[in-house]
Amino acid sequence: MSLILLIPKGKTLLFFSVLLANFMATIRKKTLWVSPDEQLKTLGWNWMLEVDTMRYITEDLILISPDEADAYYEAVNELYEMYIAAGEYVLENNLWHKMNIPENLQEMIRLTWENDQHLHLYGRFDLAGGLNGEPIKLIEFNSDTATCIPETAVMQWAQLKANGLEDAKQFNYLYEALVNNFKTLLVLNPDLHPSLLISGFEGFPEDDTNLAVLGEAAKEAGFEVAYQNIDEVEFSDNDGIFRKEKNGTFKRFDFWFKLVPWEYIAFEEPELMAILTQLVRNKKVMIINPAYNILFQSKYILKVLWDLYPNHPLLLETSDKPLADKPFYVEKVLFGREGANVKIYDQNHKLIMGRDGEYDEYAKIYQDYVEFLQDDMGNFYQAGVFFAYEGCAIGFRRGERIISNTAQFTGHIVEE
Repeated sequence: MSLILLIPKGKTLLFFSVLLANFMATIRKKTLWVSPDEQLKTLGWNWMLEVDTMRYITEDLILISPDEADAYYEAVNELYEMYIAAGEYVLENNLWHKMNIPENLQEMIRLTWENDQHLHLYGRFDLAGGLNGEPIKLIEFNSDTATCIPETAVMQWAQLKANGLEDAKQFNYLYEALVNNFKTLLVLNPDLHPSLLISGFEGFPEDDTNLAVLGEAAKEAGFEVAYQNIDEVEFSDNDGIFRKEKNGTFKRFDFWFKLVPWEYIAFEEPELMAILTQLVRNKKVMIINPAYNILFQSKYILKVLWDLYPNHPLLLETSDKPLADKPFYVEKVLFGREGANVKIYDQNHKLIMGRDGEYDEYAKIYQDYVEFLQDDMGNFYQAGVFFAYEGCAIGFRRGERIISNTAQFTGHIVEE
């Protein structure tokens, strides 16, 4: 996706850059002396080493203090509780239209929300600030199909090991938290067989790597695990979810993890949505992550949070109308991903910069602009803090002012 840069009259873009740069202190980094390339090859992650792409895993580590790590942990725990309250508010007030949630998904959301057996396995909070005295601010919550699992859980830990650094000096127990949550799923669902089918779209090797780590965590928790692209999964509204085995027989699975967004299924595959609703209604299968996560995934929830917790220190003002009283504000689509269709405007509603994307048909939301952390080279960093029952790991994505699918991953080390 290409970056659109527009320089309005009055040199707004220059003012924008100078104004914000004056307020930002550079973050502390440690450069690794052992290249991550060999680690990537050892792990079999050749998709990160393609010739035509920039180095995805950087050779730097972000230095964070123990107090800063604790602050990230506490922030996402508080934010998750706020999201629960916001989700309850949406359901009580039937804000389906404002959330852009179609009717064929609403029963599934209520079924999973009202039954504690439907555990939220994991998600990732994207945050600005948190270092050098900059306040932590919520950008959004990737609660349904968050990626960056292998980079966060395995790769940054391996970087410390390869460079002779103490591997315990990270805020990073994502893998262990996933194992514990998979174990909890088994405890909550003793009537279901511990068989898990893991599915994603075909042709996305980076997604396959995320699914592989999830599968290993599930195996350690006691699941029988198999993989199948979603296009090849068999769905029966009476009997459940199946995979065709090599001998021609069909194996049934009581648990299904899908790295496929709920809004995609609801909008693009309504027949499948109807089948899945009946299966969940009749307790034939447990789907991970549960359908209620679309309440958190819709960016309209950011406005609901602001309405419920106005001026909360972790939140940015968010509205369904442009924020004319702010020097700069961000326009987002309700179900956009990876920076697609994000635009930054000034208070005169002039476009400063933005990204194209395929999600422009969705409704828009407007969020106060906040600058990301920066290094001495002018790179911008967004903190990604994973949540699996509680805050459990942090990693950083490095890119431009609008963090997109071209961003790199940067690990961290906790030091005074």
